[in-house]
Amino acid sequence: MTAVATATTAAAPARRRSRKNYWLSALAIVLSFIVFVVPFLFMVLTALKDRGQASELDFSWPTNLQFVQNFQEVIEARDYMLIIAFINSIILTVASVAILVVLSAMVAYVLQRRKSRWNGLINFLVLAGLIMPPAIVPTIWVLQALGLFSTMPGLILVEVAFGLSFCILLFRAFIATIPKDLDEAAIIDGASPTRLFFRVIFPLLRSVIITVIVVQAVAIFNDFQNPLYFLPGDANATVQLTIYNFTSQFATAYNLLFMNILLITIPPLVMFLFFNRQIVSGMTAGGVKG
Repeated sequence: MTAVATATTAAAPARRRSRKNYWLSALAIVLSFIVFVVPFLFMVLTALKDRGQASELDFSWPTNLQFVQNFQEVIEARDYMLIIAFINSIILTVASVAILVVLSAMVAYVLQRRKSRWNGLINFLVLAGLIMPPAIVPTIWVLQALGLFSTMPGLILVEVAFGLSFCILLFRAFIATIPKDLDEAAIIDGASPTRLFFRVIFPLLRSVIITVIVVQAVAIFNDFQNPLYFLPGDANATVQLTIYNFTSQFATAYNLLFMNILLITIPPLVMFLFFNRQIVSGMTAGGVKG
């Protein structure tokens, strides 16, 4: 009887903890639904309404479904500006992410493997890139001096500069878990530094590369501030700037505005749904040193 009572007493705290974890999980699910799913449903419903019902901005089912009409009007607005914006955003995102992946991986490898008296200063500069806010006016002056203001290459360099610090920290944390024996073995086999990095180290960074690609692609694709300041002009518009197409001081076509937002939300959402597990594994890859 004493043993049974002891086991029952010991199991009681475990049951309380399990019950507490259950309610915390349920609360987290409800809050996530309210914060993320409800606004998305409101956006979808508003995008399906006509202009009169959409102007009421209420959470109701559309009485007159106008998906095709709204979609067509958004696509054709301002001489197919949304299609041009998608092309510009894809070019900007692909070029910026490609440079970020290769450059940040190389910098992180050198910082992790080669110790020198400059490492402290370089680490400070990398962290400063995360802490210090971007300076808009000086950056415009620099781009104008280089002849890159209001050009796609100039904006690509800006996006790379703003995302470089975060990517370096991710790659460096993972490279720290890779044994140096691989480097030494490749050097003994006659591999050059470039071949050592691209043939031995870079393929091992797959999980972090996927994380950097998805996170930075979504951030750059959804960027509103940098294209607004550094790439002005309708011909250079990116997808986020097309939101201006349907807003004005006196009247706003909320059905077209939310249809536009829905169309530019789908690509990042699909990326997160497909690569969610890879993002988590890449973010935590350097957490435990092997």
